[in-house]
Amino acid sequence: MKSGRIAVPSMENGGLKGTRADHFGHCDVFTLVDVKDGNITGVSTIQNEGHTQGGCMVPVQMLAEQSVNALVVGGIGLRPLTGFKQFNIDVYYEAECPDILSIVNDLISGKLSLIRNDQVCSGGDGHM
Repeated sequence: MKSGRIAVPSMENGGLKGTRADHFGHCDVFTLVDVKDGNITGVSTIQNEGHTQGGCMVPVQMLAEQSVNALVVGGIGLRPLTGFKQFNIDVYYEAECPDILSIVNDLISGKLSLIRNDQVCSGGDGHM
């Protein structure tokens, strides 16, 4: 991804020096990274509204309203994944590296792949 807005579910205060959350719906904040021509041009965070009324679709709608083009997750369920696809937001999978700056750089350089169906969480508090 050379241009657009990347969202990374993050723990605590997020930011480029932050840590990716294991599951998008349970993060504290979303780190939003603006990229133009392969360069980071801006970074911000927004509070996760979590699993309130509307369940796991609330953060999907919120990120769509923030003009996100790509999301990098360590875990996500099928329902929100389907929601992101409806908003034309690409969802990438990265479960090994918790470092947000490294994740963003890997996405910019094309090292991350779109999430596969066998990488989707099956529901509940566990993953896959």
